Amino acid sequence: MSAENPSLLTPAQRKLVGFALSFGAVCAIGALAYFIFAGVALFVATFANVIWPLAVAGILALILRPVVSVFEHRLKIRRPIAVVLLYGIFLLIFAGSIFAVVPAIVGQILDFAMYVPTLWEKSVLWGEAHFPEWLAVTRRYLENPHIKSIVDGLTEQAQNLAGHIAPSLKQAGAGIFGFFGFVVLLAIIPVYLFFFLLSDKEPTRNLSKHLSFLKLEHRNDVVFLIKEFLSILVAFFRGQIVIGLIMGVLMAIGFSIAGLKFGLALGLIIGLLNIVPYLGSILGLSVVLPLAFLQPDGGVSLMLICLGVFAAVQFVEGWFLTPQIMGHQTGLHPVAIIVAVFFWGQALGGILGMVLAVPLTAFFVTAWRLLRKKYISAS
Repeated sequence: MSAENPSLLTPAQRKLVGFALSFGAVCAIGALAYFIFAGVALFVATFANVIWPLAVAGILALILRPVVSVFEHRLKIRRPIAVVLLYGIFLLIFAGSIFAVVPAIVGQILDFAMYVPTLWEKSVLWGEAHFPEWLAVTRRYLENPHIKSIVDGLTEQAQNLAGHIAPSLKQAGAGIFGFFGFVVLLAIIPVYLFFFLLSDKEPTRNLSKHLSFLKLEHRNDVVFLIKEFLSILVAFFRGQIVIGLIMGVLMAIGFSIAGLKFGLALGLIIGLLNIVPYLGSILGLSVVLPLAFLQPDGGVSLMLICLGVFAAVQFVEGWFLTPQIMGHQTGLHPVAIIVAVFFWGQALGGILGMVLAVPLTAFFVTAWRLLRKKYISAS
């Protein structure tokens, strides 16, 4: 007479245990990811002075390698001569810009820095004239010790955030190396770039040989993902630099024609800041619109004209520049790009993460699609 062994757990209990194990696995993976990001952020912050020049030189090398190859093959010259020729052309352009454009831009930047306190005073006076009740309420509440302590705490957090956003720049300018160390960091970039450009080999040519500990299928997937990341990186920065320059020139022309003070410098800076998506536009609107409204010959009309310049340049960028120059390399929604900028800025401890946010996010999207198609769906 055979009796069936009773199950240790009921079906409901088995489901509960399965859910608990799955939830624990998800928490463990999340904790591992957190510690990895925290470790990477600590590493980047600690060795920022070493990583920054290498990263900038590496990205520039990936962008400029096709130019060196064209010089090498079209002009029938050796690669070192082609690299020197590229440097010579850059120096000529740089020297010409110094004599033609840079003095006016630098002058406007210095004048704007001196004008900022005046702009703040005008903003306060305008607020007192048009919204005295709001200022009275604000001042009355700020006199409250509890409110004052909260405001002081928020101010301190904002200062800490500003230092956190650009720790590399802070360390380079005021850290152990000081100003001369920062100059050395800038000067070493062309040296790294020169040696990177001398190599005529693809960066991933021999990568597969160094991954012999992996199975051939997995090795090919890793090589594919790295190649995909490099292609996204090159396409993004090459496109963003060109788009930023064009946007800067268009806004500089528009602001100058409109009569905005410091319009030439502000337009170029705002355009170049768009290398980090939306950063230039957000900062630009917060600076240009109050300046246009409060400058001596400004007002609502000038503010609306500057806003129109912004809108026109954004229209040109969204409908013509980005589709023609970058195409759909990243395939990311604008909201995803904004979230990615803040996420990677926090994960990598500052501006480096914000600059690399879009390429990194596009890479992980590609990796997830490959993982889901080849490994998860197949199982």
